[in-house]
Amino acid sequence: MASSITSSGSKTLRVLLLPHFATGHIHPFTELAVSLAASSSPNATVEAIIAVTPANVPIVQSLLERHSAATVKIVTYPFPTVEGLPKGVENLGKAATQADSMRINIAASTESLMRPVHETLVRAQSPDAIITDLLFTWSADIADELGVPCVTFHVTGAFSMLAMRHLMMEDAAIDGDDTVTAPPFPTPQIRVPRTELPDLSIFRYVFGKVHSMQAACFGLAVNTFSGLEQQYCDMYTGQGYVQRSYFVGPQLQSSESPTDDSKSQYIGWLDTKSDHSVVYVSFGSCALVSHAQLDQLALGLEASGKPFLWAVRAAEKWTPPKGWEKRVEDRGVIIRSWAQTTAILAHPAVGAFLTHCGWNSILEAVATGVPMLTWPKFHDQFVNERLINDVLGIGHRLWPHGAGLRSEDYEKHELIPADDVARALLTFMHPGGPGDVMRTRVMDLASKSHGALAEGGSSQQDLHRLVNDLMAAKVGRS
Repeated sequence: MASSITSSGSKTLRVLLLPHFATGHIHPFTELAVSLAASSSPNATVEAIIAVTPANVPIVQSLLERHSAATVKIVTYPFPTVEGLPKGVENLGKAATQADSMRINIAASTESLMRPVHETLVRAQSPDAIITDLLFTWSADIADELGVPCVTFHVTGAFSMLAMRHLMMEDAAIDGDDTVTAPPFPTPQIRVPRTELPDLSIFRYVFGKVHSMQAACFGLAVNTFSGLEQQYCDMYTGQGYVQRSYFVGPQLQSSESPTDDSKSQYIGWLDTKSDHSVVYVSFGSCALVSHAQLDQLALGLEASGKPFLWAVRAAEKWTPPKGWEKRVEDRGVIIRSWAQTTAILAHPAVGAFLTHCGWNSILEAVATGVPMLTWPKFHDQFVNERLINDVLGIGHRLWPHGAGLRSEDYEKHELIPADDVARALLTFMHPGGPGDVMRTRVMDLASKSHGALAEGGSSQQDLHRLVNDLMAAKVGRS
């Protein structure tokens, strides 16, 4: 075990964090590591260590560079050899095909591949506590063998945790129209077409292991805050799914403007636009979209006449329709490198966010007060869409109900035509339209988001409680 007392006499808590191989997981884990390190006091020092595979180190480093005052250590462990997966592809954001994404996810959740390297890593680091991603379901056993507490960090919200738990249950009702209804769930009732859910035969098994681990763990930390999901936070705690819960979000990258030339260039471009006039488009770091659909989106953005900033995954290898870039060059910008979404959304020129409903993106929109047009792609994003639109009223569905088949499998998702994209943007961003109404609501949530992280706020209190509980567990083992 790590030493209990530092040279200055303060207690030390050594925490090892284990994120999944996805940028959308690594980001909040890194921000949590920074928050833990920053929570140190004269009487207690938190040593935060984040463990990733070699190809994922630059992601962590780029985030830590924005937190020069915080001390977080990076350690590495080998990515498993996976048949068919190109060497160096160790992150869902680098997966060029759905098959590669599946290979990464299967590797991450295969105990025979991952547990040995994690056991070696944990024993070498000798932490006082482990904070693990939910896919690494063996982490609780490793922690138990070493006699240290294990906390699961859930990088999505309480609403989706509850909904997915119920939707994946054996008694989730499947209606005649092949729609799954979550039992029992507070208003509004959650009904999701099966095409918008992961393969139930596979994920019921995976989720069963996840839920067993959550129940066995010392506690559960969630990247949300009570002002956003109060009743769902209360439900998850009250229904006894976990021993302890800590709602510590939003764990987000800084909204400060980028400083390097390539990134400051698009912030400079936004400076030339009117308030609330620009639509920002981003489908996150790992959502796959067909080239045909990207073409229709491009043409829809053009037809809308709205200024736009569009982040396109480098792995897409997509070329816009002939002549399109020339036609929109005066009012559109494509970003093919990593985009600092929080800084973009915080700019007053941005009036709408066309999003895939990934949880990090939702938190970024909430923190910056930007209403959303929703276009979910996979996994819990279709459930997150219900929270945004039906519960919170801060977003609107891009493609209306009944317009066509939406699917978690992007190859089966019907093509959304350019005309529908343009129509949705024009309606949403019309003066006095849905976007303006929703902006008022999301600005109120932005205030609550900032308050949660302020000293004395709900998330700050839960973060301190997490550190204190882990420190007490360590002292109890002494």
